[in-house]
Amino acid sequence: MITLSQRLNDYLAVRCSLGSDVSYSFEQVLRRLAAFAECEGDDHITVNLLLRWKDAFGGANNNTWCRRLSHVRGFAQWLRAQDARTEIPPSGLISSKWRRPRPYIYSDGEVAKIIACAARLPSPNRLRGASCSTLFGLIAVTGLRINEALRLDDVDVDLNEGVITVKRGKHGKARFLPIAPSTMERLRAYRARRNRLLGATIGAFFRMDDGQRLTDACARYNFARVSQKMGLRETQRRCKHGRGPRIHDLRHTFTVRTIIGWYRTGADPDREMVKLSTYLGHANPNHTYWYIDAVPELLQLASKRAERSRAEGRNR
Repeated sequence: MITLSQRLNDYLAVRCSLGSDVSYSFEQVLRRLAAFAECEGDDHITVNLLLRWKDAFGGANNNTWCRRLSHVRGFAQWLRAQDARTEIPPSGLISSKWRRPRPYIYSDGEVAKIIACAARLPSPNRLRGASCSTLFGLIAVTGLRINEALRLDDVDVDLNEGVITVKRGKHGKARFLPIAPSTMERLRAYRARRNRLLGATIGAFFRMDDGQRLTDACARYNFARVSQKMGLRETQRRCKHGRGPRIHDLRHTFTVRTIIGWYRTGADPDREMVKLSTYLGHANPNHTYWYIDAVPELLQLASKRAERSRAEGRNR
């Protein structure tokens, strides 16, 4: 009998080969379901299995369970082609009133403190601090998604031309990101330190102390530690991450600061938005315009600009 865990390994490998995002939380949800199924003696997904799993571990709210349901549905759809017994849970099985969370916009001081605090993270050869602080700083100044940054190989970071190549962004799309000279300098210093400690090898740009690629789980754990030390999150027992501003909010902060800069310097936001959407890897500029509604300061600036435009139109 082929277990669900074995099927899951194949599914994750296929998703990775196609360039799909396989985050730590995505994988953990499906691994927990597979482990529960095996404890229950089941080797395929059914609606009943999903509901029993929810009853056994139902502490989370329905919004969280809706996200878990979407992960399970994708896995079940893939499984159905191999095992006709598989049931694909209906999308409305768990009701929710999900709203995209309002982004946390870090101040310049908070970003600087995150990077400085991360640099002091202890480890045997102190590479942990260098890797995490450089990673968080790079996301803050480029708006990279966490997994895009973690997937970077050494060859993707061209510090002669000042260009980062994102080979597999969201939905498998590639793009090129020009970076500032100051960013190049910081990345060059990190690479020199990493090579001095581990040797100059081909492969991952961001590495852990053992030489392996810095993982999503490790990055999020260390960011939680830093956030707790700074007071952005409450200190947790048993190494739990707690709730509060996230790594992804560094990307939000980059985007919002960029748009605010347009309004303050008189640039045309409509014209610049297409460029920013491409830089961020958004499939649609509407995903970038969302920030104007989500951030009060941006909405206020956009309203003032609209009022000026109307006034100028009446005066012509």
